[in-house]
Amino acid sequence: MNNVSVEHKKFIRETKKKKKMIIFWRWFILIAFCILWEMAGDLKWIDPFLISTPSRVFSSVVEIYKEGTLFTNIGITCFETVLGFTIGTLLGIFIAILLWWCNFISKVLDPYLVVLNALPKVALAPIIIFWVGDGIKAIVTIAILISIVTTIISVLDAFNRVDKDKIKLLKTFGANKFQILVMLVIPASIPSIVSALRISVGLSWVGVIMGEFLVAKEGLGFLIVYGGQISQLNMVMMSIVILAILAYLMYEIVLIFENKIRARF
Repeated sequence: MNNVSVEHKKFIRETKKKKKMIIFWRWFILIAFCILWEMAGDLKWIDPFLISTPSRVFSSVVEIYKEGTLFTNIGITCFETVLGFTIGTLLGIFIAILLWWCNFISKVLDPYLVVLNALPKVALAPIIIFWVGDGIKAIVTIAILISIVTTIISVLDAFNRVDKDKIKLLKTFGANKFQILVMLVIPASIPSIVSALRISVGLSWVGVIMGEFLVAKEGLGFLIVYGGQISQLNMVMMSIVILAILAYLMYEIVLIFENKIRARF
């Protein structure tokens, strides 16, 4: 027992050390990149007007913060993304369940799902604007359309890959289709569902920014377009940096949710 305890403690120490090294190198790469970026701009290795620099990005953040619009724009984009991500994910999982439930409809709609997945959703954006109007409704709709098809395909594929012998066994014991879904199919597909969530996070951000490019009067996407129109590329880079930070934070939240789900199942 003592030997096992010592080995276990050694394993924990090595795991913690490895995590610390990973965190260290992540921060090292980020800080080194920012320093190199700043130096490249100051020494004119790159044109700071076109590429900006970290100090200029920070100055742009301070300037827009003083105007009182920074957190308003961030909040609007975050709200649209969370709403599009939530609706797209839940609706995608629900449709995947319906298609699994009726295999005939699933086979009929399979080529249409493939086409919709391959179709550039930006091509549908002008039509969506006419259908639902401009503003948040159009932006959220675009985000939903971009993420929902991928979610349906990923989750449905996971449902169809559940062991057929286990399904037959449950049927032998008299389980109906709903019981098979709840007791076997969904629990067995949790890893794939969580993976679909990861993908949907990125796609939701893409959809929201795409929508804001077209119709928004507020939001980070609007700041990118507006900054480009008035040749304020510092504003453009600032918005991109903030988007990267927000996307990372949202991804981390999904990872926390994933760890809790995996621990439960």
